[in-house]
Amino acid sequence: MTISGVLICGISVGLFKRAAFGVDPFQSLMSGLDALIPISFGTLYVLVNVVLLSFSFFVDRHYIGIATFINLFLLGYITQYVLDFLLRTFPDLSVPERILMLAVAIIIMCFGSSLYFVADLGVSTYDAIALVMSEKWHVAKFKYCRIASDFVCVVLGVSLYLLAGGKLSSIMEIAGVATIITAFFMGPLIELFNNKISRPFLNK
Repeated sequence: MTISGVLICGISVGLFKRAAFGVDPFQSLMSGLDALIPISFGTLYVLVNVVLLSFSFFVDRHYIGIATFINLFLLGYITQYVLDFLLRTFPDLSVPERILMLAVAIIIMCFGSSLYFVADLGVSTYDAIALVMSEKWHVAKFKYCRIASDFVCVVLGVSLYLLAGGKLSSIMEIAGVATIITAFFMGPLIELFNNKISRPFLNK
């Protein structure tokens, strides 16, 4: 469940990027940093997650496990590979095809996240933030904590992108309709997959 979940999430981010309707909130932050910092996306992803790892290490080490390190070292490179593959395979996409790709990306990202959340062998450094806020600090239910952390990521991502000289005309690539959908619905969708698929699968 852990390995499958991380692989599925990496594939979904590649689909998000190819659909070009915006990316999920954390990837929106990563895109802003990517525009500002001149290194490869895969390497940048590792560096940012090492920084975020310190949050989990000092606040709640329970969320650090094999999934954390698989996610940290592989997801950025999986995304980069999938995106390159999609660009070669589908050089031109119509709007309906992009919409279909976006829908698939959202569903499988939530499913993948649910798989490795429930497997309880660690989560990504970003996912740990909402889980700590919900389960350790009891700020609110997970879905509301996820919405709040996602909103902060989008604001930071857009700000960094503009600071790096990005054009308003192309900002939809990092903060578009897909970003809005995932910011408000990923938490509830992950919770739905947890209850309907991942927990029953693990328990049985």
